Amino acid sequence: MKKEKIYKLFYIISILLSITFIIFLTIDYLKYNPITYSTPFYTFIIIRIIELLIPSIILFLIGKIIKNKIK
Repeated sequence: MKKEKIYKLFYIISILLSITFIIFLTIDYLKYNPITYSTPFYTFIIIRIIELLIPSIILFLIGKIIKNKIK
């Protein structure tokens, strides 16, 4: 892949991870039942942030750095 287009790949993956975060969090919310789960819902949010949003932000920043280095 050309160097000029690699940052676009990072942007696309970052967007896909963010969309996946929203979808998974919605599914978690719909499946969450406070009676059956002993953990509060915010723990599910924290887990999804660690799994999906932090890598998304990192990939976005890497794409931004690569874009700036190319120009």
